[in-house]
Amino acid sequence: MSTQALTSTAQGVAGEVLGVAPELVRAAWRDDNGSLALALSLPLGIPALDRVVADPRLVAGFDGTVRERLQAAKGRILDRIAQLSGSALSRVDIRVTGVRIREGGRVR
Repeated sequence: MSTQALTSTAQGVAGEVLGVAPELVRAAWRDDNGSLALALSLPLGIPALDRVVADPRLVAGFDGTVRERLQAAKGRILDRIAQLSGSALSRVDIRVTGVRIREGGRVR
C-alpha cells in the first residue's frame, strides 16, 4: 500500500473513530524498528462546558473524558488500520490541536 493510501486510510479511520471530518486529520508515518508508527493531529469534538456543568452526564454521552476517549481511540485506530491495510502498526499517537463544540452525545 502506498504512503498516500495509508495516509488517506488513517485520516478516514481516525475521523470515524473520533467523530471529526477526515480532512481535519493530519497523519504522519515513521519507522518504529521495522513497524509503522502513526502520529495523528486533529481537533476534537466536545460538549460546551456550560452544558457539562449543567448536566455532567454529557461526558459519558461523549464516551468519557478527552483522555479516556483518546486512549480508547488509539487501540481502535491501530486495529482498524492494520485490518484494512495489512500493515503492522506499532503505535498510534494522537495530538489534539483544538476543540470543536458539538451538540451531540448521548445522555446515559
